[in-house]
Amino acid sequence: MWRSLPAIGFAFAAAIAASPARAACDVKGAQIEEAIAKKSELREDANAQLVRDLRTLRDAAIVLESYKFPGECEVLLGIVRSLLANPSKTIEQSGDTDEEKAEDLNEARQPKAAGGTPTAK
Repeated sequence: MWRSLPAIGFAFAAAIAASPARAACDVKGAQIEEAIAKKSELREDANAQLVRDLRTLRDAAIVLESYKFPGECEVLLGIVRSLLANPSKTIEQSGDTDEEKAEDLNEARQPKAAGGTPTAK
């Protein structure tokens, strides 16, 4: 049995070395802020919400990376890149002006106490 321990250790080390290491999600390298600055449509006041949404998605990617979800972070960055690739189409898609839906989303964002009632910030 003792003779097989080095072989098992070697096999274990080889398996670890052979498994592909997950690369870190490169949020900074995605250059989201630079892309926002280059798009004239995104500098218009009417599109301020879209820019906030893009930055929120970027921040979410940072959170995913910090919690060791690099794959999910990359997926989110891919979504941001696709939204930035065609700002006009993105602006059209984001034209939901349903006030009731907006109120529901705003309420859902509020921190809740144990009983489900909103808490003060």
